[in-house]
Amino acid sequence: MCTSIIEIARAEGMAKRGDDWFPLSQSVVAYDHARHAPLGDVITLDFLNTGLDPGARAGVELTLESAKELRSALDRAIAAAEFEEAEVRGKSARGKGAAPRLVRAA
Repeated sequence: MCTSIIEIARAEGMAKRGDDWFPLSQSVVAYDHARHAPLGDVITLDFLNTGLDPGARAGVELTLESAKELRSALDRAIAAAEFEEAEVRGKSARGKGAAPRLVRAA
């Protein structure tokens, strides 16, 4: 039975096919029967550029458990990156004559 679970999001970045990289325009997350992996239903991640030929696609099929682990890893990496970006912005602002940031002791 097809699940019809599909989510589409804008994507900005690059993907690789063979030896060539191409710019992305969207990503598709779906839950359906595996097409290539020797598994049952899988989470499929497709990264593509709708303005290029149909081969401008990078696809992955993951078990539901693997997809959950990937989501957790993404959450951790995003949180760390946001912290890093905030630190860089804070240092940049302080370096341009801004008042030093006050840190309150708990």
